[in-house]
Amino acid sequence: MHLAPRVLRRAISAATIALLATAVGCAPQPEEKASDQASGSTATTCAKGKLATQTSGKLTIATDEPAYEPWFEDDKPANGKGFESAVAYAVAKQLGYDKSAVAWQSVPFNKAFAPGVKTFDFDINQVSISAERKKAVDFSSGYYDVRQAVIALKGSKAAKATTIAGLKGLKLGAQVGTTSLNYISDVVKPTQQEAAFSKNDQAVSALKNGQVDAIVVDLPTAFYITSAEVTNAKIVGQFENQGGTPEQFGLVLDKGSDLTSCVSSAVDALRKDGTLAALEKQWLSDAVDAPVLK
Repeated sequence: MHLAPRVLRRAISAATIALLATAVGCAPQPEEKASDQASGSTATTCAKGKLATQTSGKLTIATDEPAYEPWFEDDKPANGKGFESAVAYAVAKQLGYDKSAVAWQSVPFNKAFAPGVKTFDFDINQVSISAERKKAVDFSSGYYDVRQAVIALKGSKAAKATTIAGLKGLKLGAQVGTTSLNYISDVVKPTQQEAAFSKNDQAVSALKNGQVDAIVVDLPTAFYITSAEVTNAKIVGQFENQGGTPEQFGLVLDKGSDLTSCVSSAVDALRKDGTLAALEKQWLSDAVDAPVLK
């Protein structure tokens, strides 16, 4: 269908105005104004109890199932017991959400930091901050400095190891997708293929059954396993942190989440006022020094 000349001129004129408006809208703003808008936006976004959460007025926190001690107690993340449950509620309070406004969600460990839109506001599940994971998700500031440890059955060859070299000829295992597994492949570099398990309890069962000589977990988990789950096992030793920055657990958020800076500020405040140290002392007091493997 052909347009009449007058209609055509009006259409062209309207299109031209729209294009000009778009160009002006996309033009760079003066630095002061852009900065003013950014700070104002942050102040609004982080208003206590009024964050842009998955559900208005609620804070949705995720973790894996089962939820292991000493990070949680009785496999009940919502009870506030265990280091990570206590940290989660402390962060929630800092953000303006009381316990009744927190909703818990079960999300498998690997899925928490896999690419894709998240159904939670943040996930807390002993997830180490790494450059590789940051490609897919955001992290808060670190809430716990961690070391990895080796567990073996008492009296075994693995239990006698005092150096990293003493572990090289052994069959070692750890949960898939964890820093623990990375330490086996990158630090120990064993002559046998490492065993990867989807859950920590599967790694523990493999150790009990003699399918692996030793397993690697974070140090607090190692103390729990040897004191409560496999009492005929011992902590062989712990690894030194690799590089200048200590390994840290961070809260996992959706990539580009509007909440990241708010959650990081909350964690920073809890570290500064001593809350994180107090919770660590309360729930992870057994995680004392273990021999260092070099």
